[in-house]
Amino acid sequence: MEEKKPGIKSNTTTKKTGNAQNDKEAAYPGNEKEVAYQNKDITSKVLAESFKGKTFRAYGLNLPEIKAVLPTNIPAVKVNELRLDNLFELADGSAAIVDYESEYKKEDKIKYLNYLTGIANRYLREKKHCPILRMIVIYTGDIKRKQISAEYDIGAVRITLEPAFLSELDSDRIFRHLKQKVEKKEILDDEELMNFIILPLSYRKRDEKDSKIRESVQLAVQIHDRHQQLFTLAGILAFTDKMIDAETANKIRRAIEMTKVAQIFEEEKLQALAELEEKSRQALEKAKEEKNQAIAKAKKKSKQAIAEVKKEKRQAIAEAKKEKNQAIAEAKKEKNQVIEEVKKEKDQAIAEAKKEKKRADNAEAKLHQTARESVLIMLKKNYPSEEIASIVPLFSLDDIEDMRKELAGI
Repeated sequence: MEEKKPGIKSNTTTKKTGNAQNDKEAAYPGNEKEVAYQNKDITSKVLAESFKGKTFRAYGLNLPEIKAVLPTNIPAVKVNELRLDNLFELADGSAAIVDYESEYKKEDKIKYLNYLTGIANRYLREKKHCPILRMIVIYTGDIKRKQISAEYDIGAVRITLEPAFLSELDSDRIFRHLKQKVEKKEILDDEELMNFIILPLSYRKRDEKDSKIRESVQLAVQIHDRHQQLFTLAGILAFTDKMIDAETANKIRRAIEMTKVAQIFEEEKLQALAELEEKSRQALEKAKEEKNQAIAKAKKKSKQAIAEVKKEKRQAIAEAKKEKNQAIAEAKKEKNQVIEEVKKEKDQAIAEAKKEKKRADNAEAKLHQTARESVLIMLKKNYPSEEIASIVPLFSLDDIEDMRKELAGI
């Protein structure tokens, strides 16, 4: 079945094929476009930062590393026209338009020409210099290298494509390798991550692609590193958005949101602990400094009092002795007051530190409660315990099973 791209309107009459999935997609082309755009909205912010520094070497393309993800909108594009899939700024200053195709059609090169002129026109409207443009076409597992021509020459205009062929990937070996690393909770390198997000497209048949999308998502949610997990889920959602079913897309979106929530709580917890530690350190330093100042002040006053006594001693021994005793008593009193004030401020600092610690403990308890509520919601929806444990790692399988029994009233 031809895979429609987001933004294409079809004026042909819908015909039933006898295949329920095909009939559903044919009957609701607008839903497919809406899902594709929702996927782009969800993944764009996640991928914008995560793509930096990565390359296309995993797909057999020797290109500079990605510097930035650029907006894909083209000026004056009508609603029923195609939108390009991805646009990247590369380290050498060039811009790479990346499109994904599951079949080779010569007329697609006109579409690529429109992409190139559209992007050039965008730079012109923004009064910016247009960089060297690269037209990269990543063909899914349906297409072999010998089936396509990378050149399009109509005399005044000539386009040279830079094609990549996912059919040349050893898909099963790559998946087994990724599965082994994920199960061992090992960190994936950039090339492995790039293979991960594109792997479902390397299969030829539609049912193989659908099956591998679901398997890849199930494996991605088990990735130990949250940043890599988020990138992989977002990448799969972005690169398969033309063929992914709504149920799997929703599952990915839920996993992305849960990962984001867990990251936020973890960052807030670490920030709270760091702030508490810094405030405690500052409070102790301030108390120590004030104590030293008070002692120095007391010593200075003591010396002044002694000097005063010695001066007055020449006038009268009795009067000097009396004044000396008064000065010493006054100095002791002031010293005791200063020490008492320092102790009071120290106690206040310690009390404040305990208060901050209690806030941090409350934040952690809130995190635990939020995670528990998320688990209960998923249990009510009959999620498998293993899937819940992979999404909410705060609870073990035993904990989740206990909560399931609690919900069931066992």
